[in-house]
Amino acid sequence: MTGFHEIIGQEHIKDHLINSIRNNKISHAYIISGETGSGKKMLANIFSMSLQCENEKGEKPCGSCTSCRQAMTRNQPDIIRIFHDKPNTISVDDIRMQLNNTIQIKPYRSRYKIYIIEEAEKLSIQAQNALLKTLEEPPGYTVILLLTNNEDILLPTIRSRCIMLKMKMVEDDLIKNLLMEKYQIPDYAASLSAAFARGNVGKAITLSVSADFYKIKDHVIHLLKYIKEMDVYEMIQGVKSARDFKVSIADYLDLILVWYRDVLLFKATSDVNTIIFKDEVNDIMRLAEVSSYEGIKQIQEALEKAKIRLHANVNFDLTMELLFLTIKEN
Repeated sequence: MTGFHEIIGQEHIKDHLINSIRNNKISHAYIISGETGSGKKMLANIFSMSLQCENEKGEKPCGSCTSCRQAMTRNQPDIIRIFHDKPNTISVDDIRMQLNNTIQIKPYRSRYKIYIIEEAEKLSIQAQNALLKTLEEPPGYTVILLLTNNEDILLPTIRSRCIMLKMKMVEDDLIKNLLMEKYQIPDYAASLSAAFARGNVGKAITLSVSADFYKIKDHVIHLLKYIKEMDVYEMIQGVKSARDFKVSIADYLDLILVWYRDVLLFKATSDVNTIIFKDEVNDIMRLAEVSSYEGIKQIQEALEKAKIRLHANVNFDLTMELLFLTIKEN
C-alpha cells in the first residue's frame, strides 16, 4: 500500500481527497460508507498516510518518509484507531476514553491528529452523542474518519457535520484485471470472481482464492446440468447435499442466477463472449436452445423467492425443493 493509485475505481472519492490535500482544504470529519470489502479501510489508511506524509515534493503519500513507514506498520503515533471490547457495540466509554479525553493533546510529531473509527454503525446512541460534542468544536488539527457499511444508522446531526464519501461498485473488467495482474488468478477464475463480487473488490479477491467457493460452483454446475434427467429421489439428495453449503447459500443461489443469466444472454445474442461460465459453454448453448424465455424468467423469479424465504427463516429443505422443482420443470 503506497498510494491512491493502488485503489481501483472510486475515482470520485480519490479526486476529492487528492484535491483537498493539494489545496489544503481538509475537513475535520469524514464518513466513508460502503459494504464490507469495498475498500473503506484501504482508502482511510492511504488518506491518513497522505495527510501525515513528510515529503514536501511530489505526490503524497511518498511511502518512504518516517511517517509513511510508521503508518504502513500501524505505528504512526498521530493516526489513532478506536478499538472496542464488545463485538457489537462501540460504547460511550470507548469514545470518551480514546477520543474525547485525548483530543486536546496536540499531535506528537505530525500536522494532524487522525482518529479512525471502523464499524461506526456499531456506535451506541450515547457514544454518538459523545462524539457529536467533539464534532461541534474540534481542534484545528483533528481529522476524524468514520467507516461504516450503513451511514443511515448514524445520527443526522453527525452526518451533517461530516463530508460524506460513498464507495461505488467497481466495474468487472477493472476487478478482473486486478485479480489477473496482482494475484495471478487465471482468466476464467478472475472473470467468475469479478462477476460474483458485484463490484466489491474485497469480495472478488476472497472468492478468487476460496476453495469453498469452487466446491459450491462444482456442485451447482453438476446439479444444473443434470437436474432435468433426475428423478425425485435424486433431486431430494441434491437438496440434502445443498445443506453442506447452507452458510454460503447466498453464493450458492447467485451461482444459479448467473448460470441462467448466461443461458438467457446466449439465447438472445448467440454471443459466447457474453458468457461468464465460459468453461461450460456447450451446456449453456444446449440449455439456451431448449429453454424458453418464459421458463428462464420463472426460474429467476423462483430464485428471488428462495432468497426472501431463506432470509425469513422458512424451512431450508422446503425452500430448496420448491426451487429445484421450478428449475426442473422449466
